[in-house]
Amino acid sequence: MINKAVIPAAGFGTRFLPASKSQPKEMLPIVDTPTIQYVVEEAVNSGITDILMVIGKGKRAIEEHFDRNFELEFELEQKDKLKELDAIKRISDMANIHFVWQKELKGLADAIYCAKCHVGNEPFAVMLGDTILNSKIPVTKQLIKVFERYQESVVVLEEVERTKVSRYGIMDGNLIEGDTYLVKDFVEKPAVKKAPSNLAIAGRYVFTSEIFDYIEKLKPGKNGELQITDAMRMMVSDRAMYGLKFNGKRFDIGNKLDFLKTNIEFALKRPDMKKQLTAYLKQLAEEI
Repeated sequence: MINKAVIPAAGFGTRFLPASKSQPKEMLPIVDTPTIQYVVEEAVNSGITDILMVIGKGKRAIEEHFDRNFELEFELEQKDKLKELDAIKRISDMANIHFVWQKELKGLADAIYCAKCHVGNEPFAVMLGDTILNSKIPVTKQLIKVFERYQESVVVLEEVERTKVSRYGIMDGNLIEGDTYLVKDFVEKPAVKKAPSNLAIAGRYVFTSEIFDYIEKLKPGKNGELQITDAMRMMVSDRAMYGLKFNGKRFDIGNKLDFLKTNIEFALKRPDMKKQLTAYLKQLAEEI
């Protein structure tokens, strides 16, 4: 049973400057909900009750968002805004959320390693704090199901256009059943003609605790960072690892254009906004 998740959220978010100078990019809202809250909700809906967030300088807003705000709760109660009151109280009651600081920004693998003492010898999920995966069954729940069957690490895979494989870490492996693959290797940003597949790593993982042993062996790469893909490559050479192609849609909030697209798509799903926004978009399209 997996009940712990690690959410790395320590990066500067330089692509969103100047907005991210004082506000974590993970707190940028999708309509009216911070991006990272969608990630936490996915974890909770996957049966996870214990979440460790790895944060860095300038990320206090994340801590405050998931903590109680008694003054605000009192104000909402006094004004009889019970719907809003229930919404903000639910945020702090979703799971047991803890925080640890990544003292230096040395890459995703280093951020995950910050969770070693909290995780111990248990298997755990890793969920990137700036990536939303939308599917009927929560993606992390799907990964946990695969882990429970094979008792080995699992990574979620997204099918991308063959012309875009050079942007991603790509899996090399064999389909064994359904949407589950046995991984042979990972290739970071391969040339289109040399890519072993068009299945890209998509921001969700379930690891056994042995992943920490491989992170310890890593040597710094580009920009002095420790890459989790490099640790996974070493791990695959010693033991089985699986990949799961998920059915759904990935929303990468790591760049401005995709952030804007995500806001529009999520707003169009809202009954209170769909009609007016649709009319506006049609009018805007005509003007363009």
